[in-house]
Amino acid sequence: VPLQASGGGLVQAGGSLRLSCAASGQTFSTYNIGWFRQAPGKERLFVASILSSTYYIDSVKGRFTISRDNAKNTAYLQMNNLKPEDTAVYYCAARKYNDNEYKYWGQGTLITVSS
Repeated sequence: VPLQASGGGLVQAGGSLRLSCAASGQTFSTYNIGWFRQAPGKERLFVASILSSTYYIDSVKGRFTISRDNAKNTAYLQMNNLKPEDTAVYYCAARKYNDNEYKYWGQGTLITVSS
């Protein structure tokens, strides 16, 4: 399922951004959508995911909210109280509900949080 991520940019610490992940296809609701991020010089890491439940890494709990609108084939990552350590390229990814691996990836979108 092709994915298109958008919404990155430059924001000051404490600010907010919302990322969008638009998918094509008619079975979007059956896909687990994940957000990952890769900071400069570091490996890509899981941030959050959603199917019927949501999961977050500890460092973003209470600040980030993942959601989806299946009618629009779009998932979102609302990011509040951003910190400089959130600076990274963010990727959305999809895996079928019964797959263990994220097989479909969107292009990254850069978020830079200035202090």
